[in-house]
This record gives sequence, structure tokens and C-alpha cells, in this order.
Amino acid sequence: MAAAVKVLPFPTPIFLLVYLSTTVAASSVGHEIHRGFSVAHDTSYSQFQPLLADPTGVFSLGFLRGGDGDSSLLDLAVLHLPSSTALWRATLARPLGWRADVSLSFNGSLVLSDSERGILWSTPAVDAGERLVLLDSSNLQVQKLAAGGAVVVLWESFNFPADTLVQGQNFTSAAVVKSIDQRFSMRVAESYVALYMEFPGGVPPVIYWKHAAMEAKAEIVAGGGAIYARVGEGFLGMYQTDSAPVDVLPFSSFNRGIRGLRRLTLESDGNLRDYYWNGTIWVRDLEAIADRCEIPASCGAYGLCGNSGGCRCLDDAREAEGGCLPAASGDFCDAANNEFGILRRKGVDLAHKELAAREKVASLEECEGSCEQNCSCWGAIYNNASGYCYWLDYPIQSLMEADQKAATATDGESEWDGGRASAGALQRPQFSFVSINRALVNSQIALVLIIIA
Repeated sequence: MAAAVKVLPFPTPIFLLVYLSTTVAASSVGHEIHRGFSVAHDTSYSQFQPLLADPTGVFSLGFLRGGDGDSSLLDLAVLHLPSSTALWRATLARPLGWRADVSLSFNGSLVLSDSERGILWSTPAVDAGERLVLLDSSNLQVQKLAAGGAVVVLWESFNFPADTLVQGQNFTSAAVVKSIDQRFSMRVAESYVALYMEFPGGVPPVIYWKHAAMEAKAEIVAGGGAIYARVGEGFLGMYQTDSAPVDVLPFSSFNRGIRGLRRLTLESDGNLRDYYWNGTIWVRDLEAIADRCEIPASCGAYGLCGNSGGCRCLDDAREAEGGCLPAASGDFCDAANNEFGILRRKGVDLAHKELAAREKVASLEECEGSCEQNCSCWGAIYNNASGYCYWLDYPIQSLMEADQKAATATDGESEWDGGRASAGALQRPQFSFVSINRALVNSQIALVLIIIA
């Protein structure tokens, strides 16, 4: 559901100063880069070193500084100059500090490198590439000229998005949008668009939001081509062909005739938001997940999001503001590190249970036991009203406080157990969840967490 339009704060004088300085600097660079081009990163630029401009002067490719002080990082990015917002970033092999001694060159392909570590990022090797251009759509392209002056596109940034899609950019199943911190991703599938949590260590992405095609204006035809998504004027459309969308997800400005640059960004909190540029500020037009507690990392790992939107820790042993427990990334299947403890808690629920793997079982004990016997299980959620057991095969993130109208007097209490003990009789539906990295002894201990709602 689209949220109400929210106007972001008016730019500060510091913002305006940055905008003016980046715009003036960008006006001095060219609109094309040709073979033989090479430029070193210049740290005398405080925020952005422009290297290439689009014909309108609104967008620029260059070295962008992210963060402040000694911890600031360097990105190769396409910037929207009026707002100093990055619309595209190169996916580097590793983070680079702002003072990194790097250079960008073009000899058929675009290459970011340094003298010690070699190539840090590049477009595919294309000997035929003749020029690099930045279009007035913010699309960066490697091109060559064919007979008769026809332009052949050999590579384009629109096929390799970072955290943002802009209006008119096709988003296919071959691409992945990821938040800046790489913790969340957006993907398009055969009949839906979805958001996922990303984990290290080979853990598969975990879905937490899904929008399926309604097929109101056009139906998906088997064998009729792949589905792709595209930001339109006030909506996110899903298409199989350009003739008609198979789905339209409306934004707040849908059918209001509001024009201007639009961007759909997967932000670092895991929410998907759309904005349009009104000439002065970015205006929020969509917030895919309206309830903060339904965002998987809203209160951090092992946090509990309350009905009022506040955070606390599942074990009640600390304040959520200081961090509950470390985000886990261990391997329960490692025979040398397979000890665990158990935490059972009442008054807790899991957002988006309909997207989790589940199976009917006879009891809480069976649900808990099935998780214990599966070394890839981090948590189990049992509902004694439906008999469903939900398994969570990924490190625990934030959970939701259950509806207090249905809670019993003991809801909200937590209990630690050093091993798998059987649970007592329950008076209401319940949920279970698994996994925590908890240093109880010299080795890393995985905590199995049982949650009762």
C-alpha cells in the first residue's frame, strides 16, 4: 500500500553549497570519454570529482565521497547534481577509502584500478568500445559507431543497478538491486517482485516482502517472454511486453499528472521507497512496508519491535539502543561448534509468516525437536491453533510484539534454558524462532530461540 506523500526537509545551506560546488565542477568536464582516457583520483575535491557530464548538466559520473572523516569511502558513481544523490554506483570488489590511490581509464572498457592491487572494477572487456557517454536519463553507456553512424550499445549501467532504479529503467531477472550495505536485495521473478534479506556464509536470500502481478490489464502468457519491472509516472509496472502491464503498483501520485525525475530506492533499513524530484527536493511517493515492525531489521538482530514502534531485546537483559546480541553467522552443522542454548518467550510474532516455510505438526515439542535435529535450522515458530510449525533457516533478525488484546497475563516473559527442555501447556497460539551467536563458553555457542505468542 502506498503511504501518504511526505515532503522531505528543505535543503540546508551546507547542502546548497555542496550542490553549487559540484555543479560548477561538473560543468568543466566533457560529454564523452574516448579510448586512451585515464585520470587519477584527486583528493583535493572535498565531496565529488566529476569526470563526465550528461548533455543537460543534471547528471555526472565521478568519484564520490561517502561518510565523514577518516572512515569516508570512495565510490565510482553517477550523481544527480541538484540533490547530490547517487543514482548508480559501481560494485567494487572491496571498499575503498577516500584517499585511495586509484585511477579510471577507458580503452574499450571502463576500468578502475590501482598500481598495487590491480583491477578493482571494470565493465566487460570490449575491444570495440569507442566512447563512454552519460545520457540525460542517467544511463552510462559504452558505445561504438556502426556503418551509417548507427550507435551500438555494448554495455550500460541500467543493466547493472546498485540500490536505485530510475523512471524508464527496465529491471529484469538478470539484475539485482541491493541496498548500499548489501544487507537487502530486490529481485523480479516470473510473476512477482520481492525483497530479500542477504546473509554471508552461503545462506540463501530470505524473502520478506512480495508483490504479485494482479494481471488486470494483461495476463502472463507461458512462453511469452520474461517479466520485467519499470518505474512509470506514479507507479511500478510489471510487463511481459510493452503493450500493457501485467501489474501496476500505484504510488501516492498515481494518475495525478506529476512529472519529474523519479527514483525507486532500496534503502539501508530494508524498505523500498519511491521519490520524485519537484525541482527543489525529493518528495516521498511510496513506502512499500508501512509498518516499521514488519521491516526485518527494524530493531536489529534479536530485537523485539513493540506495538508502539519502540524496540527492546528478546531476552530482556539489555536495551535495544545498545544492541541486543551480535548478528549471527555461524555454522550449526560444524561438529566442533554445535552447542546451543534455548530461549522461550511469550507475546512474540513473526512478520510475513505467509512467506516462511511451514508444515503441520502435532505439538510444540515436535516443532521444537524437528528444528533441533536439523543443523541448518536457526529457529522454529509454532502456532498451536493451526498446528503449523515455521522453520527459519537463517540468522534471527527483529521480531514483532504480538497483539496484546490476545495476550495472556504471562505474555512478554522470557526464559533461558541451557538445553532442549520440553515446554509446558499453552493457553493460546504460539510461535518459535531459532538462532543466536552467544559466547557462553570458550567456543561460539548457537542459541536456539523458541518464541511463544
